[in-house]
Amino acid sequence: MNVCMEFAIKMSAAYTMRCKSLCRELKMPQTAFDILMFLANNPNYSTARDIVEIRKLKANLVSVNVNRLVEEGYLRRETVDGDRRKTKLLCTQKAEPIIERGRSLQTEFFESLFANTDEQAKRGFFDTMDVMSVNLNKILEGDR
Repeated sequence: MNVCMEFAIKMSAAYTMRCKSLCRELKMPQTAFDILMFLANNPNYSTARDIVEIRKLKANLVSVNVNRLVEEGYLRRETVDGDRRKTKLLCTQKAEPIIERGRSLQTEFFESLFANTDEQAKRGFFDTMDVMSVNLNKILEGDR
């Protein structure tokens, strides 16, 4: 397996593992937590369709978890002016403590990834990621 693919898979597995204990404590399915954090961290995306397309989650899984988050008061639905079929999902005040804890978990996770790494190496890594992001955008544009 390619070292880049192996790294991506391992990083995803490690992040998921770190989230599990917090999700158990919150009594929240990990998919619901992921949806909440996705919406909180990506204000340009606000619909269930965005979650399905960007996060690559199954539509029925998103629907079930969004309904749960709405019922429990962590999300609210708002219609979009000019498009009665489109509904925005907005995080509520009740979600803020969970989002704050999730962001702390994310910060700690990324700090642990860069343990024993000097600033020059970090800078080089992020510079390379910026170039790779541009390349990924080109690949994705070509696939349209």
